[in-house]
Amino acid sequence: MKDGFLSAACGTPDLRPADCHYNAEQTFTAMRKADKAGARVLVLPELGLTGYTCADLFFQDTLLKGAEEALATVLEATRHLEVVAAVGLPLRVRGRLYDCAAVVQKGNILGLVPKSELSDAESRYFTPAPETVTNVDILGQRGVPFGAALTFPCETLPGLALGFEFGGDLAALTPPSVRMARDGATVIGCLDAAPAIIGMDDRHRQFVTGQSLRLVCGYLYTSAGAGESVADCVYGAHQLISENGALLAERRFDGGLLVSEIDLSRLAYERRRHWRNVYTDTDRRAAPFRLTLTETRLTRYLPSMPFVPESPDALRARCREILLTAALGLKRRLQDTNAKAAVIGLSGGLDSTLAVLIAARAMELSGRPASDIVAVTMPGFGTTDGTKDNAVRLAECLGVTLRTVRISSSVLTHFHDIGHDPDLHNVTYENAQARERTQILMDIANDLGGLVVGTGDLSELALGWCTYNGDHMSMYAVNASIPKTLIRHIVACVAEDSPELSGVLRGVLDTPVSPELLPAVQGEIAQKTEDLVGPYELHDFFLYYVIRWGFAPSKILRLAVEAFGDRYARDIILKWLCVFYRRFFSQQFKRDCVPDGSKVGKVSLSPRGDWKMPSDASLALWRAELETL
Repeated sequence: MKDGFLSAACGTPDLRPADCHYNAEQTFTAMRKADKAGARVLVLPELGLTGYTCADLFFQDTLLKGAEEALATVLEATRHLEVVAAVGLPLRVRGRLYDCAAVVQKGNILGLVPKSELSDAESRYFTPAPETVTNVDILGQRGVPFGAALTFPCETLPGLALGFEFGGDLAALTPPSVRMARDGATVIGCLDAAPAIIGMDDRHRQFVTGQSLRLVCGYLYTSAGAGESVADCVYGAHQLISENGALLAERRFDGGLLVSEIDLSRLAYERRRHWRNVYTDTDRRAAPFRLTLTETRLTRYLPSMPFVPESPDALRARCREILLTAALGLKRRLQDTNAKAAVIGLSGGLDSTLAVLIAARAMELSGRPASDIVAVTMPGFGTTDGTKDNAVRLAECLGVTLRTVRISSSVLTHFHDIGHDPDLHNVTYENAQARERTQILMDIANDLGGLVVGTGDLSELALGWCTYNGDHMSMYAVNASIPKTLIRHIVACVAEDSPELSGVLRGVLDTPVSPELLPAVQGEIAQKTEDLVGPYELHDFFLYYVIRWGFAPSKILRLAVEAFGDRYARDIILKWLCVFYRRFFSQQFKRDCVPDGSKVGKVSLSPRGDWKMPSDASLALWRAELETL
């Protein structure tokens, strides 16, 4: 449970209808396996101690007594287990019969949750859950909470509170899990017994992922399996584990145990942001429990590029959508400002290439010619033939207006004016070129009645890898919320969709990322960005978890080692994580005055609505934690 991870499981033991003794053995065996696997929550099927398909046998005292004895057997056999399990059984309470989940741990019943929404067939045997929570005596245990929407908060793990409902409840207009979530439940278990009818698995998947997203919770769904009677239906042992709309794990037909990890700190962060006025101020439905805290072994899949969908179809769709969104934003800005031209500094690198592609789409959407885009190449001390050729070829393929303005002589004059030695290749040497290029773009835009389109991306903003009042500034920044790792894929997607651009775009993709501000060495790029600030795939990973989820450095390091362990050693990851935090804190002043730009994803650093922090915020707390790693 270190770093907020909770190992949770769905189990579908084998069973025999009406054989409560056998079913008890299968149940406690499943609980022991779950506990041994490190799971701390286990959800078992509806009416699992008797079988869901017992039908009119539910009227028989022998079966109902057998179910209670089976529960006693389970409690005795699991009295030393940490795992909290929801066990399904029919239960007599005050003369009525209920379809119940007994929530058990360490040989005790923490609470009894009856089913609220009954089908017509179920109403033949069972009574719906009462409106209020009461206490009952069962199996010698007095004062056991009984009622729907009970919550089970963990006293030793802040952020963990359990709730349990049934498949019929989940499909209701207002499921009990809504009340549970309002009372603080962060992990919901669902006991079900749904037949394996064609299309039903999609329905379950949609319900479970949708409810986990709506309630910002972890959701565990378990349905009855092949041991049920097949007189009319086959039961498919469908198991699902979802977190905040994401499907973490799924299993069908073969029963057994499905295990994954719920990230409680993610859920807590999301609820802090969006649920300030949602919680109820009551604990009248709470039945607390305790867990011994241990480190959870991670088995859930962790993508190394969280901004980049892994499915090829999803990736293409994402790239096309971002290109269209950014183009629509630029189209509107050009219209609103009555701009006669879109002026872009075209270096032949990835960022400026994407900016020109977005501008070309914006012109197409506006019904304007591509020649209204003025692409300016500005060769300087570090410009190589390769990047310059990329820029020229791209401009020709798109039909944009290309202008070349050489900056070397004007920069040397500037060095003379300020008394800087041109042989001293320091930050002044580099930034003077960047600011000269920006001045040229601004003046050309003024001369044409146009608008300067910025090329800087989200990853550069996070690291402050831009020259203040140089490439940091524009009149509209189309790449401002697009991370570097995704830009490469968007350009590749355009290359795939446009055969006439494919060759030049492949050349751009093969070019190392560089500002080209230091003299080339034998015609080759001398200044490679990732050699200086670190791999962008690492920095984008850090950025995602720092901004999207607010994770601490120790947790981010752990996740990065999991995701990149086969590519980077732990000490290398830690080195660049320290660089990320240092640069992120020290460069906020640049983000405080960035130009407008359309937001395309949930992670954005615009100071106007997405990321607000003082530019003089102290790094001390984060640095102290990093030093312990």
